[in-house]
Amino acid sequence: MNLPNKLTLFRVILIPFFVVFMLVDITDFDKWISLAIFIIASLTDLLDGKIARKYNLVTNFGKFMDPLADKLLVCSALVCLVALAKIPAWVVIVIISREFIISGFRLIASDNGVVIAASYFGKFKTTFQMVMICLMIADIETISILTEVVMWIAVILTVISLIDYLVKNKDVMKETK
Repeated sequence: MNLPNKLTLFRVILIPFFVVFMLVDITDFDKWISLAIFIIASLTDLLDGKIARKYNLVTNFGKFMDPLADKLLVCSALVCLVALAKIPAWVVIVIISREFIISGFRLIASDNGVVIAASYFGKFKTTFQMVMICLMIADIETISILTEVVMWIAVILTVISLIDYLVKNKDVMKETK
C-alpha cells in the first residue's frame, strides 16, 4: 500500500463525511465544511497520480481504484446538489451517463488488452466539473452567472470528451477474440 494508493483510499473515506455535511444540518458552516472536504478530496486526486507517475508507483490497485474514487466523489457531489436543488437533474444524468459509457468502453478495451489513457478533453472535463461543484456548493449569489457558465462548459466538455473517446477508440468495439 504505497502513498498514491493511500491517498486514493483517503479520498474514498472522505466521501461519506462530505455527503453528511452536504445534506445534514449539523452546524452553521456545513456548506463550507463540505466544500473544504471536496477540495481536499479533489487535491488528493491530483496528488496521487503525480506521485505515482513521478516515483514509478503505478499499481493495478491504483489503476482500478483511482478512477473509481473520482467517479464516486463527483457522482456523490452531483447527487447531493440535485437533492439540494442546486443543479438540474438532466445535467447530472448527462455527466453520469458519460461516466458509465466510458467505464464500459474501458472494460471492453481492457478485455481486448487495450488500455485507454485519459485524454486532454477528459482532464479538462474533470477540472470544469470539480470547479462547477465547488461553485455550486459555495452558492455565492454574486457569482451565480459564473457558476452557470462553468456548468455549461462542464456539460459541453463532458459530451465532447465522450465523442473524443469513442472516435479515437472505435476499433475497441470490433471483435478481436
